[in-house]
Amino acid sequence: MTDTSDTRPADSAPQTARRSPLLRLMSYLPMIAPVLLWAVPCWVLLYTGQHWPLSVTAAATALFVLGLVGMPLAMVHGHGRRQRDRAAIAGDTLLGASWVLFTWSVLLGVLLRLALTVAGVGGSQDRARLVTWAVLGVAVVLLAWGYAEARRVPRVRRLDVRLPRLGAGLDGTRVVLITDTHYGPLDRARWSARVCETVNTLEADLVCHTGDIADGTARRRRAQAAPLGTVRATRARVYVTGNHEYYSEAQGWVDLMDELGWEPLRNRHLLLERGGDTLVVAGVDDVTAESSGLAGHRAHLAGALTGADPGLPVLLLAHQPKFVDRAAAAGIDLQLSGHTHGGQIWPFHHLVRLDQPVVAGLSRHGARTLLYTSRGTGFWGPPFRVFAPSEITLLVLRSPQPPASA
Repeated sequence: MTDTSDTRPADSAPQTARRSPLLRLMSYLPMIAPVLLWAVPCWVLLYTGQHWPLSVTAAATALFVLGLVGMPLAMVHGHGRRQRDRAAIAGDTLLGASWVLFTWSVLLGVLLRLALTVAGVGGSQDRARLVTWAVLGVAVVLLAWGYAEARRVPRVRRLDVRLPRLGAGLDGTRVVLITDTHYGPLDRARWSARVCETVNTLEADLVCHTGDIADGTARRRRAQAAPLGTVRATRARVYVTGNHEYYSEAQGWVDLMDELGWEPLRNRHLLLERGGDTLVVAGVDDVTAESSGLAGHRAHLAGALTGADPGLPVLLLAHQPKFVDRAAAAGIDLQLSGHTHGGQIWPFHHLVRLDQPVVAGLSRHGARTLLYTSRGTGFWGPPFRVFAPSEITLLVLRSPQPPASA
């Protein structure tokens, strides 16, 4: 790999994205979401014709009220200024559990009750109680399965990506993508080491981390991130910041990744050369970087490509998929992103789509640009993944030209 760009390029005025009315409405969700997440399941499970004994109704209602009060308090203590990990674990777990309960209370509270009514099963109280037990059973199963999915080492997802401008000498280049590791309140140092061991079995030419390394400062999460220093690549290991770095002293993470042997691509690029052909590997800071107030941090694609031959294919690292609009306008060949977690807990992906053009997988944008969006390697907050499995991604780059025979 050859470094061909300045570490701190001059910046131009950033593009300011307009927020749609839906996104403005979403800004009020933190105030009303906790009430809905706990009140709706409470109503559906206890007060829609079940006629439970008073002691059962009172005890269960008290539990819902405790969740409604306790979840926001735990999250404030865990993720606010005090940064108490035990409180964060409690609050995050309650958030995930309440989301699953809310989702299935709504779905089964309507669909299953309707199906039972049409089928003429039992009386109204019997149907109401069947819905309650069905919701609780589904929630318990999904939370147990989701916890196991979140804590396991991700499966490897392999795919070939054909880039029309890729030279024959670069055909078969192996690019491994990890992202959104989110080291945090739950100590995952052993998990981190096992992820890195899996990456090393893939014999990558290039290993990329597209940000959101952790929740917390580099000093605080260093032990969990340290195994990243063991990752091997024949050409380079490259990294760009995600939005969560800017909640936790981003420069500290840039410095730690540099110390661990990763190349922070902060609005700059490197050249990957093989078989007489060249690939530009560029990276930009996250789109939230400028609002962080950190000097020199901003998403600056023109700076990242300064000095690069426009005739060469470009692989771009950008944390958020929505950066692809700028990438397509610049004629980027392939953008690698994370950020979405694939929704993490179904059906949250529908809300993710309000902010991002793609939730997961390979997609085309414009005449030339491909975007690969990873579902993420770790998890954020709630330690659950439901119908959104984590991944380590192996992308094999393919040229339209046959490689020269040996």
